[in-house]
Amino acid sequence: MKTTKFLIASLLFLVLVCLIYWVHVTFFQVDVVFYSALLDGLLAVAIAAAALWRMPVFAAFGSFEKLQMVLIWLLTAYGLAISVPTVLDRSLSFYILEKLQQRGDGIQQSRFAEVFTQEYLEEHRLVDVRLTEQLQSGTIRIDNGCVRLTPKGEQLASFSRFFRTHLLPKQRLLLDSYSDDLTDPFRHSPVRVDYLCR
Repeated sequence: MKTTKFLIASLLFLVLVCLIYWVHVTFFQVDVVFYSALLDGLLAVAIAAAALWRMPVFAAFGSFEKLQMVLIWLLTAYGLAISVPTVLDRSLSFYILEKLQQRGDGIQQSRFAEVFTQEYLEEHRLVDVRLTEQLQSGTIRIDNGCVRLTPKGEQLASFSRFFRTHLLPKQRLLLDSYSDDLTDPFRHSPVRVDYLCR
């Protein structure tokens, strides 16, 4: 009996998440896809939790069980927000599949760098999207056309470099050979560049 009611409540939550997300992306402005989807999930959790505590059909659940359900829904909302719209919005892997489908007969492997630099960046407005996300996250600021890290951005960059250097795979398959190139992608960066802020 309780299992059926839990499944009904969870189904209600999932329907709410999908409905709220659809309304949000269809009729309202969105600054950052991940934050928007996360907010939609939190709103669905709040509505489902209110129904859980107020509707007599769920009276069989104790307060602790209801709290557990809300925690499960919070984790589900986070998982959905990051795994569906966010991944689809920013995934280079999905872009490759969509680009291959668009071009029909296939793309020469040797020309993929050209596809990424000349088509992907422009078609997905990648620079604008990523700078918007970082601005909204408070990790960068833009002063007179110069993009700079905030203290929060410095901390996240340091954490990311530490994790990349010490905790990413040292022997990762890249096409036909194993390499540690991605543990230090800057090792082959040019020393002198002309794009620094003066």
